[in-house]
Amino acid sequence: MSRTAMGTGPSFDRRTLLRYAGLVGATAAFSSTIAACGGPASTNKTGSSTDSLTAVIGYGNNQSWDPLQTASAFSMAAILHSYESLVEGDPITRAPFPGLAKALPADVSGTSIEFELRDGAKWHDGQPVTADDVVFTYARALDPKENVLIHSFFAQWLQEVKKVDDRKVEFVLTFPFPYALQRIQICKIVPKHVFENNWPLAAGGKVVGSGPYKVTEQAPLSHTSFEKFADYNGPRPAAYQKMLWKSIVDSAPRVAAISGVKPDAQIVENIPAANADQLRKAGRTVEFADGGNNLYLMFNTAHAPFGDKRVRQALHYAIDKKKMIEIGLRGTGTPGTSFINPKLPQSQPASQSFTYDPAKAKQLLAEAGVTNLKISLSTTNTSLVLDCVKVIKEGWDAIGVQTTLDSQDTKALFSKLDNGNDFQVVSTTNNPMQFGNDPDLLIRYYYDAASLMMTKYARWNNADTQALLSLQDKAAAEQDEAKRTALNKQLLDLISEQAVIYPIVFTQLGTAWDPKAITGVHAQGYPGIYLNQAKPV
Repeated sequence: MSRTAMGTGPSFDRRTLLRYAGLVGATAAFSSTIAACGGPASTNKTGSSTDSLTAVIGYGNNQSWDPLQTASAFSMAAILHSYESLVEGDPITRAPFPGLAKALPADVSGTSIEFELRDGAKWHDGQPVTADDVVFTYARALDPKENVLIHSFFAQWLQEVKKVDDRKVEFVLTFPFPYALQRIQICKIVPKHVFENNWPLAAGGKVVGSGPYKVTEQAPLSHTSFEKFADYNGPRPAAYQKMLWKSIVDSAPRVAAISGVKPDAQIVENIPAANADQLRKAGRTVEFADGGNNLYLMFNTAHAPFGDKRVRQALHYAIDKKKMIEIGLRGTGTPGTSFINPKLPQSQPASQSFTYDPAKAKQLLAEAGVTNLKISLSTTNTSLVLDCVKVIKEGWDAIGVQTTLDSQDTKALFSKLDNGNDFQVVSTTNNPMQFGNDPDLLIRYYYDAASLMMTKYARWNNADTQALLSLQDKAAAEQDEAKRTALNKQLLDLISEQAVIYPIVFTQLGTAWDPKAITGVHAQGYPGIYLNQAKPV
């Protein structure tokens, strides 16, 4: 699944994420009710009481709820409130703090890291959290036969997790890994006595965690209900007695839920930029956050002339990114001047900034000996993508590249890619930041020997590929921060030179809330909300 023992980070691919998010294949089995504490959706309003909260999520709640398996935006956000990792992280910076662990380890520079569990930690069913639960969870995460989604985040650097005693575990590393505390945040610990040989229960919506909120009801494609877990003794206790999270995929009713004098919800995520001003005029706070969400180009390097990096570079230089941000993103975006969002601290300027330069684009095409180029640009059909790719077509047409847009839904497009269908260029969106924000993860999500995006889709495998992968491994294993930063700079330069899969613009994700009702919340650069620091006003 990954490239031999040389690999130092995760290998994961878009198809796997789509599969576990429920976009490929059948929808996961979903239990409609966890407990008989909630009525129909119409009767489950929490109202404006400071004891309760209503939130709206712009994604479905009917996909997998298995903490080790899901990539569902709704489920992953909810899981942050109901399950815990040994190490938790700030939702924006991912700065680590103790979760189920009693304290952070003093030294993580070696190949052994020990954690002691928090005293008195309990599961939502009242049973104590033990080292056996931790070992059980990580055994599944590390087992290639289980093939869980988060396996790829740990397989290369983590050999095993061993029980020291009932309250302590030891992580045995393959080599010292500088991002260990960030990656441990991904793996939520689950109760062995509940889910051993019963993982379909987790996928179907049964939630038994140790976090501050218990899930009390699941109503597919309608809502999920929570209540405060009285026995929680961790660092971020629940501020609300009850929470109601509504699943509203359509933007108009989602915006309506946070509009008006007395809004139905106190916080709503996935707010379109076009609605920001009207909500602000109504007294709502609206924030847009930078993150990993980007519109990118992916070239089929096996389809001439896209195996020539000069052609790939030319087509990037021909795109007016500022115009795309103004027209397609309503001003809420950042030009892709580096492979990692330039607004993030992990980013560094790349050698190719791809600033709009049609003359340079024509020059590069001439140097490559390419004339009369005709391109069919395959895209997904979301409104954001459709608005943006019009600017791509305009730029390419202007330099003499006759461009046809072939837009289709996500499942259809990636089914064709999975089946090995021929294509020229793809443009769509992606966001690896819901899993983490370390540079190795953000890059290896796209570029890895086991990544379908690089290997099967882009079909990129030559000496330049191997040079990139080797440099990537070296950077991930480097312990000295300054040296690692320098290696990552080389890596970002190399990726920009090749531009096989490369961002055009980074989008921002919007969240709106009623400042008269809630405080302690922020927009984040990946889907979902984080309410473990929220408080009623």
